[in-house]
Amino acid sequence: MVDIFDEVEEELRAERAKQLLKRYAGLIIAAALLIVAAAGGWQGWRWWQARQDMAAGQRYLAAMALMQGSATAASRQAVIRDFGAIIRTAPEGYRTLARLQAAAQEAQSGDLQGAAALWNDVATDSDADPLLRDLANLLWCQHQIDTGDPGLLEARLKALAQPGNVWRPLAQEQLALLDLREGKTAAAKAALSKLARDVTAPTGVRGRAAALRARLG
Repeated sequence: MVDIFDEVEEELRAERAKQLLKRYAGLIIAAALLIVAAAGGWQGWRWWQARQDMAAGQRYLAAMALMQGSATAASRQAVIRDFGAIIRTAPEGYRTLARLQAAAQEAQSGDLQGAAALWNDVATDSDADPLLRDLANLLWCQHQIDTGDPGLLEARLKALAQPGNVWRPLAQEQLALLDLREGKTAAAKAALSKLARDVTAPTGVRGRAAALRARLG
């Protein structure tokens, strides 16, 4: 009797499965096709993204090669235009690098306002790599140290001078120069003396700090 009941129960389950399959066959097929289409679309998007990255990399390397031989104002402007094209069309990583390179070229050409705008653009771009954002912030401060708003400069530099930040020694150096600009000679001397003894700071930074501290007497 137990075997018969089991067989009847299995037949009932099979019959219910057939009825469900007939009722929802269209939906099941549609869902399967949707999954296949989504997988194909994802693969297609990755292929297209890889092609975009490769093309952007080639344009960036070409602009860098042109930059190596840019000795005249006209050639530097050509380099700036090439980097400008990358900024408009390339993915985020290359776009950030292109903005930094274009800013450097504009600074060399004497257009400090244009360079500062590009550095500030990178420094405030939440999509950019944090290390490059901080670098852009530091470069902006370095080129504003003589004329920029002291309060804004101090705020930006102190954020970079926090422990663990890779740009900390350079930010501390700029803070000391800002102190000198504002007539805070004692504070500048103390900061320079500390920086000159900081074994974690680059040799060049320590040497400049020691030399400037000696000149201050």
